[in-house]
This record gives sequence, C-alpha cells and structure tokens, in this order.
Amino acid sequence: MKGLYLVEPVVALYAFSSFLIYPLVQQYLYRRLWQQLTNTTYPISDNTSRCAVNSSSSHSNYFEDVQKQASLFSLYTELVTIIPSLVVTLMLVAYSDRGGRKITIIMPLIGTLIYTLSFLTVSYFELNIYLLIGSSLLSSLFGGLGTFLGGCFAYIADLCEDGHQKTLRMAGLDMMIGLLSGVASLSTGYFLRATGFNWPFLTSALCQCMTLLYAIFILEETVKKVPTDGSRQRSAIKHMVCGVYNIFAGASFRFKTVLALLILIFTSFSFAYVGGISLMTLYELNKPLCWTEILIGYGSALSTTVFLASFVGVSAFTYCGVPQLLIVLFGILSVISGMVLVAFAKTTLMMFLVKVPMLLSIMPFPVLRSMMSKITSKSEQGALFACLSFLESLNNNVSSAVFNSIYAATVAWFPGFVFLLSAGLCVIPLSVLGVVGVIGVDVAKEYKRPEALCSEDVEDVNDNTPLLN
Repeated sequence: MKGLYLVEPVVALYAFSSFLIYPLVQQYLYRRLWQQLTNTTYPISDNTSRCAVNSSSSHSNYFEDVQKQASLFSLYTELVTIIPSLVVTLMLVAYSDRGGRKITIIMPLIGTLIYTLSFLTVSYFELNIYLLIGSSLLSSLFGGLGTFLGGCFAYIADLCEDGHQKTLRMAGLDMMIGLLSGVASLSTGYFLRATGFNWPFLTSALCQCMTLLYAIFILEETVKKVPTDGSRQRSAIKHMVCGVYNIFAGASFRFKTVLALLILIFTSFSFAYVGGISLMTLYELNKPLCWTEILIGYGSALSTTVFLASFVGVSAFTYCGVPQLLIVLFGILSVISGMVLVAFAKTTLMMFLVKVPMLLSIMPFPVLRSMMSKITSKSEQGALFACLSFLESLNNNVSSAVFNSIYAATVAWFPGFVFLLSAGLCVIPLSVLGVVGVIGVDVAKEYKRPEALCSEDVEDVNDNTPLLN
C-alpha cells in the first residue's frame, strides 16, 4: 500500500491518547497519597464543601501535606527521567537526518505505550505508586515528547519549501495538539466519574496502539536512507554526534549570533511557560478552588481555545505580513498577563476567565521554530530540531522540577507565587527579542557550508528526492 506524507494524524492521535490520561495522572497520585496520609477515602463532591469540612476537622493540614507530597513525587519522576530522555532525544533526532524521521516518531510512541500500561497495571492491581517512577525511567529510554515533536517538526520541514507554508504547518501541529488534547481533557472528568481510572488508561493504550500502527505501516519516510555498509555506519554515527556542530561550523558570526539568540528566546520562554502550566492542576485541586474532576476536565479543555486562537493568530498575522518577531512579542505578553491573573484567581469564574488573556500564548513556539528552520540548511533540519528538542526536553524537566520544589515550599503561604515567578521570567525572552530586532533575522544568505571537522559526511540527502507531488 502506498504510504502517506501526513504526520498530522499521528500527532492528533498521540495528543488525544496522552491528554486523555494526563489530567488523571496527578489526580490518581493525589488520591492515592491522600489515602496513605489520612487512611480515609478521598472525598468526592460536586462542590467545594469538602474543603470547608476538612478545614475544621483533624485533617486540616492534610490538603497542604498531600499538595507537597504530590509535587515532590513529580519532582522525583522528573529527576529520574531527565537524563535518559535528553540523551535519546539528541541522538535520535540528530540521526534522523540520515536514518530517517520515522524512528524519532515510532520510538516515543512505544515508550508512551509502556508508560500508559504501567499506570493501568498499578491502578488495576493497586500496586505501590512508587513503581510508576521505574516505569517512567523505562519509557524515557525510548525518548519522550521532545523526541516525538522534534521528529514531527523535522518531518514537516522536509516537506515545506516555502517559509510561510512551513510556519502555518508547524502552527497547525501545535493547534492539533491543543484541539485534540482539549477534547480528551473535556471527556476525562466524566470518564473518571463514570468508570474510575482503569477504563481511561485502557482507552488511551488502545489509541496509542492505533497510532503506532499508522506510524509503522502507513506514514511514508521523507529521508532517503543511505547504504548501510560499514563505512556508512561509521559516518552515520559521526553525523549523529557532530550534527549540531555542523549547524554553526563555517557560518558567519552574524548567523551564529542570531541563531543562538533565537534558541535562547525559545528555551527561556519555554522554561517560564511550562513551569507555570505544569502546576495548574495541583493549584486547582487546592483551596480555595477545590475543583472536582469534572471542573478540571473543563479547565483543561479550555486550553483548546488557546491553541485554536494561537493558530488563528499566527495565520492572520502571517497573512497580513506582520513581522514574525512581533508575533512572538504578542505571545510572550499574552503569557505574562495570564500568569499574573492566575496567581490571584480565587474563584472558579476567575480561573476560567484567565484563559482569555492567554489566548495567544502558544504563538511563539511555531514561529520561532519556523524562523530557525528557515535560516538553516535543509540537510541539517534534523540536527536543528534535535538541538531544539533536547533543550525543550531539558527545559520541561528542569522547569517542572524547579517549579514543583518552589510550589512545595510556598504553597502554605502563597500558592500563586509560582505563577508570578513564571510571568517574571518572561522578561528574559522579551529582552533578548529586542536584541534580535536590532540585529535583524535575514541571515540565511550568509550561511556557509562547513569545510572541516564533521563535514565530510554531511550531504543533502533530500535534494534529489521529491517528497510531495
């Protein structure tokens, strides 16, 4: 059967299956830790009365204790998985320039399936929850979200020659992640209320199996693989190690400066944004909000509007010819305003309304990826997205660990402190963005091929391969 050059279905199914259980993971850990600390059943109610009841009982401090233990559990998980996932991300995505993009998509799907099945097993048999840390370590050996997205964005970069088309398709991938994750999150609360934790985990595992089958048997490869003789194998390993170096080798100083500053904007913004977003569920479970699983599902589903609005914003601004740096600026300002409001949100209505100023918060990610991809050689797209995925994964893990530890230390006196910290850290990408605006980003023509170290095996293996009629 003829394959398809459509990676969007893989991203859509992956987003749906992942976010079907993502809101459940913290809730499952929260309830298990509650049972261990209080020796009582977790209180389930359609309103916030359970907070008021427990605040006047002998369990008055249990909410804070469970919050701390849940955030520390997430911290331990991040610390265990950070190094394996980073190494695998860098190696696989850089190697995809020669070995093909599909390996960077298939391997993380296998790891995610292992992770989901481990949650299903622990939930069904009520095993020790600390076994989940071991399963997280095992799944990280197959790569993670950074590996998967790095491969998908490099796949899109292979297919798109026009810069505007590349920006829109990358924004489309981000939008699809948000859209399907919102649909999954919306159904999660009702699914959990009706069936418990086991059926959502099983449903997610079945979706991941479908995604894996599509990626293996239907998705077409965009990279023409080189012969696998011994000398080529050595060249492939060398390419895998030196791919990131070749992006900068032989380039002009201005090119290196602009690319390094764009990467700094991307990573610093990702650190601030992910750190704040990762604690939303715990914040919503805590007093005074005390959200139920239904409200958490609605809150997570509202992220759909953020992704959709960001996609529409990127499309509209690109169509109108708005400079890409201004699009990034609007996105950063959107995050700052939203995080400040979250820090002081004390009611359910206010928590829903804070999504409004954050409607454009996703825009910087696809725009920055497209800008960096546009000025980089086609044969080094995998190396570029390996570097970006490595840094993004490092950011996700480190920011989650840092923000979880800060949240555990500050939850007793001001739970919203981490969101103010997230807003404050956005000043860094804003400042660097101003520097890039002064220098300018039109540096693609100044790029030169490296002449020396690590360059003899770097060839544009895609130039003579038509990818899409």
